Amino acid sequence: MSARGRLITIEGVDGTGKTTLATALLGRLTDHGVDARLMREPGGVETSERIRELVKDPELTVGPRAEALLYAAARAQLVDQALLPVLESGAWVLLDRFVDSSLAYQGVGRGLGVDAVRDLNRFATAGLTPDRTLLLSLDSQLARARASDRGAAAGEAPDRLEREGDEFFVRIREAYLSLAAAEPERVRVLDASQAPSAVVDQALAALGDLLPG
Repeated sequence: MSARGRLITIEGVDGTGKTTLATALLGRLTDHGVDARLMREPGGVETSERIRELVKDPELTVGPRAEALLYAAARAQLVDQALLPVLESGAWVLLDRFVDSSLAYQGVGRGLGVDAVRDLNRFATAGLTPDRTLLLSLDSQLARARASDRGAAAGEAPDRLEREGDEFFVRIREAYLSLAAAEPERVRVLDASQAPSAVVDQALAALGDLLPG
């Protein structure tokens, strides 16, 4: 029976380069002999992708509690349908967002409380926790500018969350840093202001103790 795979989550506000890091890190892990899969949240499986469309739709009104529940529902389906089977096969998963996103965005950003959102997501994930979390840290205004430029280049209008004001994203960044300070063994903070190749090097260093010898 193969050893259980590792769950590596990548966190940070939009515009910090999570997707860029995840894609590059996938290749570097392969070079180290790691069988890894890349997934995203909310999404990854059909039911969760449909919930993603709902929760991001700028035309919809979604209250804070409904928002937290929708993210948790998408997460529960991803865990059952994809995450657990892949991890149990021995493969690693690089996951773009996980529970920490809800703790920061809904727990702090929406004011629902970190403990309440954590309890909700403990149920949704059946207690699944990451082996390591890579937190991309970047000035919130710079991150917003990057996200806006990326959306404009792709011809995409801002989604429901991206339309929030500057104060919202300042709170999110501070919430992430507080989570990292509370769990330094699990959460490793990366300087996202560096060049993408340097960020990947930071990520590999942060995963060094988990990599096969």
